[in-house]
Amino acid sequence: MLQPKRTKYRKAQKGRLHGAAKGGTSLNFGAYGLKAISPGRITAREIEAGRRAITRHMRRTGRIWIRIFPDVPVSTKPAEVRMGKGKGAPEFWICRVKPGRILFEVDGVTQAVAQEAFRRATAKLAVRTKLVSRIGEGA
Repeated sequence: MLQPKRTKYRKAQKGRLHGAAKGGTSLNFGAYGLKAISPGRITAREIEAGRRAITRHMRRTGRIWIRIFPDVPVSTKPAEVRMGKGKGAPEFWICRVKPGRILFEVDGVTQAVAQEAFRRATAKLAVRTKLVSRIGEGA
């Protein structure tokens, strides 16, 4: 699973997701992309599950790019522990995703295959998404 090799700080605050994505909103690599249309937190496990769903449907044809990386640690305290006594240990990693962000890109497959692969990947993700294509952009 994806996670950073090292970070400046071991724990991070939760924060809030406001507004649209500033960068990563257009296709850079592939012909088809999966774009987030709602804000949310995507875990490293969800990214890996989505990648596997896309790869399995494409049957080793074409190429896939993952455009997001889980670099924010989420800490949790053990079950049935009283309040106080500090913040819990980092448990898993997430990526904060704003609307407009491209999550995955694929190339070398037909639109029907890409559409079905992305539909399967969307079922694994915690945000609403839509398919975007380079043909639709006019580039």
